[in-house]
Order: sequence, then structure tokens, then C-alpha cells
Amino acid sequence: MSKKIKEYITRIKKSKDGRTLVANFSYLTLLQVAGYIFPLITMPYLARVIGVEGFGKIAFASAIIVWFQTVSDWGFNFTATRDVAKNRDNKEKVSEIFSNVLWARCILTVVSFLLLVITILLIPKFKENASLILVTFLLVPGHIMFPDWFFQAVERMKFITILNLLSKLLFTIAVFVFIKEKSDYILQPLFTSLGYLISGIIAMYLIINKWGVKLKRPLFREILKTIKGSTDVFINNIMPNLYNSFSVMLLGFFGGPVSNGLLDAGSKFVAIVQQFMSVISRTFFPFLSRRIDKHTLYSKFSFFIALLFTVLLFIFAPIIIKLFFTQEFNDAILVLRIMSFSILFLSLSNIYGTNYMIIQGYEKQLRNITFISSIIGFVVSFPLIYFFDYIGAAFTIVFTRSLLGLLIAYFARKIKRNLLKTEIFAHDEFE
Repeated sequence: MSKKIKEYITRIKKSKDGRTLVANFSYLTLLQVAGYIFPLITMPYLARVIGVEGFGKIAFASAIIVWFQTVSDWGFNFTATRDVAKNRDNKEKVSEIFSNVLWARCILTVVSFLLLVITILLIPKFKENASLILVTFLLVPGHIMFPDWFFQAVERMKFITILNLLSKLLFTIAVFVFIKEKSDYILQPLFTSLGYLISGIIAMYLIINKWGVKLKRPLFREILKTIKGSTDVFINNIMPNLYNSFSVMLLGFFGGPVSNGLLDAGSKFVAIVQQFMSVISRTFFPFLSRRIDKHTLYSKFSFFIALLFTVLLFIFAPIIIKLFFTQEFNDAILVLRIMSFSILFLSLSNIYGTNYMIIQGYEKQLRNITFISSIIGFVVSFPLIYFFDYIGAAFTIVFTRSLLGLLIAYFARKIKRNLLKTEIFAHDEFE
């Protein structure tokens, strides 16, 4: 075994792709470690100061804004990353892709904001939390200003790491300095947004000056073409909101902020693991866009990590909740144990959806699978949340993620087998 490991290490050292993957994974792992440390520092403090109700209000507002953020992203994080990764040696083409995506996201953000204002005016529950929701919306322009997809595409994760560390450091310091009582909970999303905006300004400077990317003037026809080209991925991204963020919103209506706070606390560490799994996915995405033949290696590695985290979170759930939260959060232990299983199914979606079907051009098939699964999740969320409160919300999310992950894995493997048969047939014909 040790001999094989040494052989793998030697091969990686000699391979340019291998060295790039290791470097990118190292930087993103460092980023993720920081992503663990900073929230773990602030979480006990926030739990004590703003309490379970404050947590719940923030979770409710965040669940609403996820919809509008998904609209402004429009799937560009995947399609633009893929397109730049394939054309990264062509500066003119890269500038064209970057400009069209930036202008498209700006237009979609304006549309999103107008829709948000309309929903606040029409829905009393939204109007009641209008200030918090509008402050949380600042995350949307913050994400636009920080085009991390570009750094991912050119496989320069070092810059994502440095800028995100800056953002998290500013946010952490601000939490301890300014949040002193329960009513200060509104400052939490504000500081997060400001961190992204500051990092984004630096990121835009680097992209334009360091890489020589030219910001071209907006051409409406090209912007529409860019939006249309990413529509299937957008639908695939927004549909999970029907069971994911919608469950949080529905819980806010049926159970109130305390129920949302318990669900959010139980989901926090699953979200942290999910971010780490996203690091693995994002590291491999541009590489697999060029070397899809390495997909099997990636899938084994990614699923093993997911299984490991699932087991650890399930076993240590009581210790985790009691260590980082106050006694009023104890009911979140069961939520964490239920939600831990979703990690396995999320990994299947990453392995076979994002890093196979999208790369291979099967966005429409992935969209259809996500659409059906999300509609089912949307339907079952009403009775489960109404009768079982935050436990029902947790079951809704896990059930739908399992359905989605298993269906994606099944159809992707089917596509893989068919492509392999086609290659074998073509080779036999040539012979």
C-alpha cells in the first residue's frame, strides 16, 4: 500500500495538472479551515447574545435572499467557469466571457431587487422583517463584485483564499466590536455583505490589472445570449430552493423564529461540511472540464470524504451542539443527526451532476431530474413541516436531497456506460 502511495505522489509531482490540483486544493483547504475557525469563534458568542430567536430571524431572511441570489448568479458559476477554463489562453475570448457575465449579473440583480421590493409590499410576514431582508440582500451585489468563478476557471485559488480570509477576518472583528445585544442581530448579515464588497473591489482590480482582462461595453444581444446559454443550469440551481430554502421560509410561517433557530443551529455544521465538499468539487471542476477521464478517481475520493463526515457528525452531534451553543439549542442535536445523512447525497449531486453531467453537456437532463425531485420535495414539505415543525423541515431536506442525489447518480452512470459503448464501437469500426 505504501509503495502505491509513493508512486501516486511521484506521479503528481511530475504532472503539471497534478501540481496544479494539489496547489488549488491546498489553498481552498486553507480557506475552508479558516471558514471553520472564524464561525466557530463567533458562533458561541452570537448564540449567547442574539439567542435562538435572533438565529431564526437571520435564517428566515437568508432563505428569502437565496432565491434572488440564485437569479443573479443564473448558473454562471458553472457555465462561465467551464467556458473560461476551456479558453483561458485566449485573452480576447476570456474578456468577452467575463464582460458578458458581469453585465448579465448586474441586470439580473436589478430585476431581483425590484421583485424583492414587490414581495415585501405584498406579503405581511416579509414586510414585518423588511429591514433585515433588505440588509441581507446586500449579499447579492457583494457576490457579483467578487467573481470567484473566474479565479476557479484560471485555477488560481490562492487569490480566492487570500480575499476570503480578508472578508472573514473583517466580519469576525466587527461581530465582537458591534454586536452587543439581541437587537443587534441585523448587523450580522450587514458585516458579511461588507466583507464581500471590500474583497470584491480588490478582486476586480486584480482581474483587470493582473490578468489583463478587458471590461468590454455591454451589448444587449450578447448579454441575452449569455443568459440564454446558462438557463438550464439556472433552473437546475433554483429548483432545489423549492425544498431547501422554502422549507426554512415555511417553517418561519408555521413555527416561528425559534423553530427556524433550531433548524439553523442543527444545519450549521452540515453547511460547513457542505462547503468543504464544495472545495473538492470546485478544485476538480476546471480540471475535469479538460480531463474527464479522471472522473472515477475524483468520485471515489469525494464519496469517501462525504461518508467520513456523515459518520462523525452523527456520532458527535450532542457534543458539538452543547459545545458551541447554549442550552436553549439542545433540541438541535436531533436536527444535526438527521441532516448529517444529506452530506452523502449532496456528494452524489456534486460527483455526477456538477462534475459530470454539466461538463459533458447534459445540462437539460440534469435540469429535468432536479425539477422533478424539487417539485416532490416542495409538495411533501407542507405536511411534514405543518405536523412535525423543525424536525419535519429537516426530514424534507434530507429526503429530497437523497432522491435528487440517487437519480442523478443513476442517470449519469447510464450516460457514462453509453458513451463508453459508443467509444468502443467507434474504435472497432476504425480497426
